[in-house]
Amino acid sequence: MRKGRDIVANFVCMLFMATWVSSCSSIDDDLSDCPPEETQFQLTYQLKLVTNMNTELQTQLTTMTEINVANALQTYLKNIFTDFAHDVDLSFYEVSGNYSRLNHDTHIMDANQKSYTLTLPMRRYRHLAVANIADNNMVSLSGDENSITSKLVQADGTKAIPQDFIMSHTTGLFTARESMEVLEGIDQIFNVRLYMANCAASLVIDPKGNAYKKIQVYTSGFASSFFISDSTYVYSDKPPLVYADELQTGNSLLCFTTVNFPSRDADAAAQGSPLWRFEVYLTKTDDTITKTVINIDEPLKAGELKIIKGDIDSDGAIRPYNSRLGVSVTLDWASGGTYNPEL
Repeated sequence: MRKGRDIVANFVCMLFMATWVSSCSSIDDDLSDCPPEETQFQLTYQLKLVTNMNTELQTQLTTMTEINVANALQTYLKNIFTDFAHDVDLSFYEVSGNYSRLNHDTHIMDANQKSYTLTLPMRRYRHLAVANIADNNMVSLSGDENSITSKLVQADGTKAIPQDFIMSHTTGLFTARESMEVLEGIDQIFNVRLYMANCAASLVIDPKGNAYKKIQVYTSGFASSFFISDSTYVYSDKPPLVYADELQTGNSLLCFTTVNFPSRDADAAAQGSPLWRFEVYLTKTDDTITKTVINIDEPLKAGELKIIKGDIDSDGAIRPYNSRLGVSVTLDWASGGTYNPEL
């Protein structure tokens, strides 16, 4: 009798195991207790550079003297407005629950387009990618253990005179976001396009023979961070000043340029404040400082270059050639006093 019971018990155990194995191979059953199966698939990454840089250079810098400035700008921005990626950071996240990262990979890409074969468990993913972050001294990837919090963040400012500031971004940053489902038994190729997340602004000045000791130029009004998953920028109430590098033009024209995140969009201009601005601090030969603020209401978008041109007047103020730009000038800036030149 006992032997019969053992046969029945063994049969029930074998039936249970067969049912468990069968359920783990069936696509229609609950697989929550089954070990995840892995499969290979291919990801192809391509940088898509959508920029107005060549158009801006060709329409704004047209004279023989300005061609030198255009050449200097192209050299300075060659690693910014480029569709060449040095490095790529790849993350794969849960699409629900905690949205936590399930897999992380980094590669040296050194190309415009490259394919990688990955092996991951079969499931749905939220995929985020960032290119050219490794060598950017001013921007870092933060909160990337979770898709909701993953973002690009600028470094803190530097204490300085006349103003606290941050330096320009040192690489052109590209990001992508993709919802994907890895399936069994299918040759899958996912094409991921990365788009630019930063931009540049340039101020070109003709001194017109007016003497000065020093000029410091900054831009402001730009985002301080960028959430990758939903492609949104974050703006602070007091955006940091970005220090403009002076380019060597080979002639009397001066060119100051920053690389930064974009400004707010055009809807923000309706609130009565400019979208972004240049701040110029010119130290005259008598050591007084003239401060010029040039306000711009046209948005500066990701992938764009914006060139503003003007000259220096006898008071050390910058006079933009575009009369539609708002300008405020403070003479002897350290002690106050305001001067509004005719434009």
